[in-house]
Amino acid sequence: MNCPVLLTAEEVVMKRTLLLQELRKMRFEHAYGAWTEGRLSQHEAAQLLGVCERTFRRYCSRFEEEGLDGLIDRRLAQVSHRRAPVDEVMALCERYRSRYQGWSVKHFHTWYRREGGTRSYSWVKSRLQEGGLVAKASGRGKHRKRRERAAWPGMMLHQDASTHTWVPGCQWDLIVTMDDATNEHYSMFFVEQEGTASSFQGIRDVIVTRGLFCSLYTDRGSHYWHTPEVGGKVDKVNLTQVGRAMKQLGIEMIPAYSPEARGRSERMFATHQERLVKELALFGITDMASANRYLREQYLPAFNAEFMQPAMEQGSSFVACDVRQIDDILCEHFERTVGKDNCVSFDGLKLQIPQDRARMHYVKVKVRVLRYPDGDLAVFHGPRLLARFTADGQPFGEEMKKAA
Repeated sequence: MNCPVLLTAEEVVMKRTLLLQELRKMRFEHAYGAWTEGRLSQHEAAQLLGVCERTFRRYCSRFEEEGLDGLIDRRLAQVSHRRAPVDEVMALCERYRSRYQGWSVKHFHTWYRREGGTRSYSWVKSRLQEGGLVAKASGRGKHRKRRERAAWPGMMLHQDASTHTWVPGCQWDLIVTMDDATNEHYSMFFVEQEGTASSFQGIRDVIVTRGLFCSLYTDRGSHYWHTPEVGGKVDKVNLTQVGRAMKQLGIEMIPAYSPEARGRSERMFATHQERLVKELALFGITDMASANRYLREQYLPAFNAEFMQPAMEQGSSFVACDVRQIDDILCEHFERTVGKDNCVSFDGLKLQIPQDRARMHYVKVKVRVLRYPDGDLAVFHGPRLLARFTADGQPFGEEMKKAA
């Protein structure tokens, strides 16, 4: 593995919130320019930014009055004056729990107003639902329409996998990362089994060659999402390793709730199932390394040349980024506490933290253990790299440390 360049404290990138603000500014400039030139509608420009049309119009007004600084989220620097006091919310919940348990929200709100309450029905309902006192009603059926493709490359990427017996007696997973706007396949490779590492590899291929994209559309596989109830909604708070990395990069994750929702990627996989097996057999390819080389050098360029189509609008929503720390984001993160011997216990290994000049010791300090897709490990304290290790827990030599 090529170890990422170690940055000094002065070179550490800005905090995540500031990074996301800068990404918003860059993407807004792209969207605003395309809208003013008539290449994107308001709806498409808003979709590019991941907001509604009304919010996009507000962004435009603030930009025209204050420039890019007008796009900074003012909520980060102030507390809403409309936020209800905590004791008021607790009193409301206790009143419902002690006297009106089982009442509908509408019925309870009527009595709440009779007894001097001033809050709206929606506010009361939301507080009771947040307190677990009232269940949310199931959504009504919706009239569904065919979803139009994204207007620009980089607005939405699909990532999916297909398990098939590509070689007799061997089951491999084909991992594909493709663009919704053009059908272009940016990354395509075989692994023994899809998972967190293969997802990171496909995403990394895109970011290194093209840049940061806006959103990632996936199925509800356990490496993408935690799903508390089988067939239910995904948990967007308790994130997986992939979800955590996408949040760090400011990339929205979108779950698909049916194969039909992923129709474009499903159709692409049907084509791969039909063609790829025959081509591998034609050239006598039976090992994974040779198959991946054939994918990279022959199959992928030919497939894109045949099946790519032009985007609906001219432009791109990819944003260039500093890739030096991408490897430290696109990997698994685990929090550990350093032991009395300055060792970190991880997966049955003892990772010895070497002595340094930053502090006397790291006993009882919270650190992060990073496990890269190739199995190598690293220990970080905040932004500082403390040590790197091989997959079996052996520290890198001095020359490798310097190269890192």
